Amino acid sequence: MLYTAYEMQRSWLNAASTWASVGAEMLNNPVMPFGYSGIAPVISSALEVFAHASAPYGKPDFDIEDVTVDGVTHPVTEAIVLHKPFGNLLRFTHPGLPQGAPRLLIVAPMSGHFATLLRGTVARMIERCEVYITDWADAKMVPLSAGEFDLDDYIDYLVEFFEHIGPGAHALAVCQPSVPTFAATAIMAADKHPCRPASLTMMGGPIDTREAPTTVNDLAMQRPIEWFRHTVIATVPLQYPGAGRRVYPGFLQLAGFMSMNLGNHMLSHYHMFKHLVEGADENADATKAFYDEYRAICDLNAAYYLQTVEEVFQKHSLPNGTFNHRGKVVDLGKIKDTAILAVEGERDDISGIGQTKAALHLATGLSEAKKKYHMAPEVGHYGIFNGSKWRDLIAPIVEDWIAKHDKVQLKVVA
Repeated sequence: MLYTAYEMQRSWLNAASTWASVGAEMLNNPVMPFGYSGIAPVISSALEVFAHASAPYGKPDFDIEDVTVDGVTHPVTEAIVLHKPFGNLLRFTHPGLPQGAPRLLIVAPMSGHFATLLRGTVARMIERCEVYITDWADAKMVPLSAGEFDLDDYIDYLVEFFEHIGPGAHALAVCQPSVPTFAATAIMAADKHPCRPASLTMMGGPIDTREAPTTVNDLAMQRPIEWFRHTVIATVPLQYPGAGRRVYPGFLQLAGFMSMNLGNHMLSHYHMFKHLVEGADENADATKAFYDEYRAICDLNAAYYLQTVEEVFQKHSLPNGTFNHRGKVVDLGKIKDTAILAVEGERDDISGIGQTKAALHLATGLSEAKKKYHMAPEVGHYGIFNGSKWRDLIAPIVEDWIAKHDKVQLKVVA
């Protein structure tokens, strides 16, 4: 019923959005002179804001056509290099990369948004690296015949992706995937896997959510796992390929994130309205571009979502040393030669200060020379991996860390 009610509401809003868009276009049409005077610009701007806010959003494209390095612009090539039911492995490269450039796997969050949320991360890192990224699927688009998907499967996917990329690659995990990527690195280290990453950068990740708990962490702790199972899990309707699959709907995740900063979101839309009235289209377009990405949502397979809530946010299994993969406890102390960089934002309201840094203390088998911590001043959660501070201040630190540990021969350590 939950998903069906949402689909009905979405259908109604789609129609309203279309009519509002038509009205705004009519008032903004140059052949209608009355649109330039009186209250018409205000009405057209209000209709445009409403149309944008209520429009449907599908999966966005990365749309990274070129990259400029040292003043020279190069065309970017995007390709699917490995296809899996619950996610593809994408590769981004350009002819300006030197032979033997570092290979970087960016592990995107599977948390209700598409991997394109990291468009700015990819665009910046491709300047110096051959970039791969996990392009997770929308669970409602995955047929039941593909089976289930949980944290164990997530880790298995990462290991397979590392194997495809080959030995000596680097990893960059943003937010939620810090936990499974950290675990996958430990599992591969314990197995002396030749494709374990040479370096692992974790940014704004919930490694130990007991450190500086945020609203997100508190919400996960306030209810037992059965409450989540019976309250927020829904069944995909018949009109989608994944009909019958049990999922955590992306619209619930979006509603949760929006409610956390509702005042800021309302203010952003008010400013967009003012910019449209004043004719400051560039400022309005910037706000639109952000929300085009922010409102593009996808569903999570129920087994994965529930296991993540329970193991990461309720039981704190990884820092407690009880995190299991396929029935075997993951020993983080087995990581002995993968250099680890932990990055946090001073104003992160999703992963508090200390949650990612905890990884450095948990990697007990790693020398201090292979550990580094960076706290980005005056940076929020999204600013860690997108925006000017990411491009100018944080990315160079990540690049230096990768360069320092690139081409390092990973030894077999007993």
